[in-house]
Amino acid sequence: MKCFKDYKDVSIRLTDERLAHILEHPEMHEMTDAIQEALLHPEFVVQSISDETANLYYRYYSKTMVGGKYLCVIVKIQENDAFILTAFLTDKVKKGKILWKANQ
Repeated sequence: MKCFKDYKDVSIRLTDERLAHILEHPEMHEMTDAIQEALLHPEFVVQSISDETANLYYRYYSKTMVGGKYLCVIVKIQENDAFILTAFLTDKVKKGKILWKANQ
């Protein structure tokens, strides 16, 4: 298990099981270090529409295995715990309440 900090200094867990799930996607193999960077320095943090306790951290990377994409790291936030559910590359930021935006 790994532990990271986000931009608000919240500790976030990444279990071995969740990391294995993320790495099932070949394009994510080169992005494992970027997960920590996306948590620390996101461009956007969006509250999930389908789950208010899930936050989506986005950071854009111009050079990935599949071209320029956002890395989206989904973090489940509970009262005394926060952990990564998944991470993936995407073309756009999902709709939802913007909790934080870079350059505020």
